[in-house]
Amino acid sequence: MKLWKGRFSKAATSSADEFNASIGFDQRLYKEDITGSMAHAEMLGRQGIITPEESALIIKTLGEILDDIEAGKVEFTIESEDIHMNIESILTERIGDVGKKLHTARSRNDQIAVDIRLYLKNETALLDASLKALTDALEKLAKEHTDTVMPGYTHLQRAQPVTLAYHLLAYYQMFSRDRERFADCLDRIDRLPLGSGALAGTTYDTDRDFLAEKLGFSQVLPNGMDAVADRDFAIEFINCCAITMMHLSRFCEELILWSSAEFGFIEIDDSFSTGSSIMPQKKNPDMAELIRGKTGRVYGDLMSLLTICKGLPLAYNKDLQEDKITVFDAADNLKASVDIFTEMILTMDVKKDSMEKAARYGYMNATDAADYLVSKGLPFRDCHEIIGKMVLYCINRGIALEDLTMDEFKSFSDKFDDDIYDKISIRSCISAKKSKGSTSFDSVAAQLAEIDGSKK
Repeated sequence: MKLWKGRFSKAATSSADEFNASIGFDQRLYKEDITGSMAHAEMLGRQGIITPEESALIIKTLGEILDDIEAGKVEFTIESEDIHMNIESILTERIGDVGKKLHTARSRNDQIAVDIRLYLKNETALLDASLKALTDALEKLAKEHTDTVMPGYTHLQRAQPVTLAYHLLAYYQMFSRDRERFADCLDRIDRLPLGSGALAGTTYDTDRDFLAEKLGFSQVLPNGMDAVADRDFAIEFINCCAITMMHLSRFCEELILWSSAEFGFIEIDDSFSTGSSIMPQKKNPDMAELIRGKTGRVYGDLMSLLTICKGLPLAYNKDLQEDKITVFDAADNLKASVDIFTEMILTMDVKKDSMEKAARYGYMNATDAADYLVSKGLPFRDCHEIIGKMVLYCINRGIALEDLTMDEFKSFSDKFDDDIYDKISIRSCISAKKSKGSTSFDSVAAQLAEIDGSKK
């Protein structure tokens, strides 16, 4: 039975019922909806809007309904449209007219707004826990690979030698900022809309401050129209999801490349790989590829909700029913991606020798050779040109810079001396970096120490 049917003389068609209903996806908010309703019922009783006995009966029965839902004993119906009306209908079936009093001083508009905020508060906490597990995994791997040398890249071309620990700590910083973004977003999620009514408030003497305290909100939204009409907090949440997925996708792109025969830097564990239905030799990095693919899906969730909201006049419009699909999809895909990614990197096999070999034969010590000449008094631009010619000379002969004889070095500049060999060795190039935040072994140790210190 429609709880709003009084004004209508004709029933909706079955196709309209099906098109209008949101119970197919918003049923997952049953716990948040019941939690909000229990607080609302308690407030109604405290304020004398309903009797204390009615309040207690409603709260008790809602708790029983929650237990029955979680035990799989409740079937929701399309006829009741959404999670709110399904639960209210079940409540009324069980306790009669007293159940009908629950919706006093409330609208589905502020009801769904509080449900989605309660859901996002919980999801933000779960995502933060997953991201913390990921940053802990990156820290662990970095500590294991402080001496693992690899090429650093720009334009996907070998650029300068770094350590794997340094590379991993770059992602540690990205995911740490993602955690900060979610924490900052939580501040705007953590505001109570319940008690705003449909848009203009209510004539009943309600206590929204009590509701905020009861439901664990840090503050009350001051304007009822804004409280029911805007979803900027949900857009911001999905934006945080999208940025985090972008960081995951970049890392996955590297793992996909690194696991190829052309790179040979890592091998992804069999438990996170798949094979080919036709090519027996294949071992595919499908988990990493799926994360990369799901990133586009989360971007789509962000654009969907932005587009849904962009032309809405105040206050509530039915368009906002679609917000939950995008929020659920973004949160589900991000959490699944972070969790599987964390497991995957903790089990991958790092090919240290292959990484170091790639670092030794990519002319990545060219900048250090130029810096060597700078230390001998030459202008950097002149040094850049000299070393560029030396690299071309080596490429044409298929040798590395450190393979040049001293006579060959001096044919390019008489400033070269025997100490050049030590200066352009891969580990010397890494150690020579002095700036804070660099790839030097000392700097990476300091970065790890700072991470450890921040936990105390």
